[in-house]
Amino acid sequence: MEHGGHQHLHQHANDKHAGTAATIRAAFFLNLFFTCFEIGGGLYANSLAILSNAVHDMGDTFGIGLSWYMARMAGRERTGAYSYGYGRFSLLAALANGALLTFGCVIILAHAVPRIMHPEPSNVSGMLLFAVAGVLVNGAAVLRLKGGATMNERVVMWHLIEDVLGWVAVLVAGAVMVVKELPVLDPLLASAITLYVLWNALKNLRRTGVLFLQGVPESVNLALLEERIRQLDRVRGLHDLHVWSMDGSYHVISLHVMTRTPLTAAETAELKGRIRAITRGNGIEHATIEVETTEDECCP
Repeated sequence: MEHGGHQHLHQHANDKHAGTAATIRAAFFLNLFFTCFEIGGGLYANSLAILSNAVHDMGDTFGIGLSWYMARMAGRERTGAYSYGYGRFSLLAALANGALLTFGCVIILAHAVPRIMHPEPSNVSGMLLFAVAGVLVNGAAVLRLKGGATMNERVVMWHLIEDVLGWVAVLVAGAVMVVKELPVLDPLLASAITLYVLWNALKNLRRTGVLFLQGVPESVNLALLEERIRQLDRVRGLHDLHVWSMDGSYHVISLHVMTRTPLTAAETAELKGRIRAITRGNGIEHATIEVETTEDECCP
C-alpha cells in the first residue's frame, strides 16, 4: 500500500513536469517566431535598435529552450543512477536562466546608461509597430506561464516579463515622441524597467540557489511542523528532521520519530499516516518516516 502510494506521488510529479515542459515549449516557439520576425524587420528597416533587441530576444530564446529541455529531463522516470528521478534538472535550468537573465539586464543597462547621456534619434513608426507586436506575442507567452509552480517556470516567466515591459517602454516612448521629440525617454524607461526586472531576477536566483543547496523551502515553517508532530499521541520526540525541494514545488521530508512505548505494526502505520497528513497539509508531497522506540539506538 505504501509502495503504491509512493509510486502515485512519483507519477504525479512526472505528470507535473510534463505539463511544465509543454507550457515552456509554447513560450519557446512564440519567442523564436518573434525573434526571427525582429531580425527580418530590423534588416528591412535598417534599424540597429530593433536588431539589438532581436539579439537580446535570441538570448532569451536560448534560455527558454534550455528550460524546455531540462523540464523534459525532469519528467523522466527514476533510474539506478538517479534514484530520486530527474526533478532537480528543473532547478539547474532555473539557475542557468537566472544567471543569463541577470547578465542580460547588466548588458542592457550598459547600453542604456550611455544613451541617457547621449540620446540618439529613433525611428518612431518602427518603434510603435514592433512595440505592439512585442507586447502581444510576449504577453501571450507570459499568460501561458502564469501560475507556474516550479522555479524553472517562474524564471522563464521573468525572461518574458522583461521583454513585455521592455516593449511597453518602447510603446510609451514612441507615443510620446510622436508628439514631441524626446529621444532620452527611451533609455530612461528601459533603465527603470531593467532595474525592476534585475531586482526580481536576483531574488529568484537567490531562492533557486537555496533550493539547489537543499535549503528548506520558504513555504514550509519547519519549527511549526516539528511542534505539530511532537504534539501527537505516542510521540516522545523526533530528530534528523530534514525538508528540501526537488524543483520548488515538489517538497520532500525525512524524519525519525521516537515513541513512548513500542508500537504494534497497526499502531506504527496509524502514526505514520497521521504524520503524513500533517506534512501534506504543509505542502510536502513525499515523506520518509522512521519510527523508533525509546530503547532503539539510531545509527549516526
